[in-house]
Amino acid sequence: MVPLDNLRCKVNFDITLHRKANKRQRRRACLLAATCVLTLAAAPSYADEYDATVKDIQSTMGGVPGFVKQFPKAGLPGAWAEVKAIQLSDKTALPPKVKSLISLAVAAQIPCNYCIWSDTQDAKRAGATDEEIQEAVAVSALTRHWSTIFNGMQVDFDTFRKEMGGQ
Repeated sequence: MVPLDNLRCKVNFDITLHRKANKRQRRRACLLAATCVLTLAAAPSYADEYDATVKDIQSTMGGVPGFVKQFPKAGLPGAWAEVKAIQLSDKTALPPKVKSLISLAVAAQIPCNYCIWSDTQDAKRAGATDEEIQEAVAVSALTRHWSTIFNGMQVDFDTFRKEMGGQ
C-alpha cells in the first residue's frame, strides 16, 4: 500500500467538514478525498506494470541501463512500449537500418552525444556501412543548412512550393 503522505493527499477533514465550512469547501474536500482513495486503489497495478516493464527491458536488452531507473516510473511502461513498437520492431514500414540512420541524422542535429553513439552502433549492427552513416549525417546537415536559409531569408512558402513543382 502507498502511504498517504507520499501522494500529498493532505486533507484537513476537521476544518473542511466543520459546520462553519461552506458548501464549496466541503465539496472540494470530498473530491480530494475521493481522488486520494482512487489513487491508492490504483497504486498496486501501477507498480505491477512498472515491474513488468523493467523485466521486459532486462529480457530485451540483456540488462537495465541506469538511465531507465532515473526515468519517471509512471511514464516508463508507455515510453518502453513506444520504443519497442517503433524503434526496435522489425515489423514496421522501415527496416531497422533505415530507422537507425534517421535517428542518427536527427541526433547529429539536436545534437545528442548519447544518441549519436547509440544510433551509430545500432546502424552498424543493422548492416549500415561507414559510407551510409556519413551520408545520413551529411543529408541532415544539408536539411539544416537549407532550412536556415529559407527561414532566415523568409522565403515565401507558397512561392517556394510552386517553384519546386507543387500545386
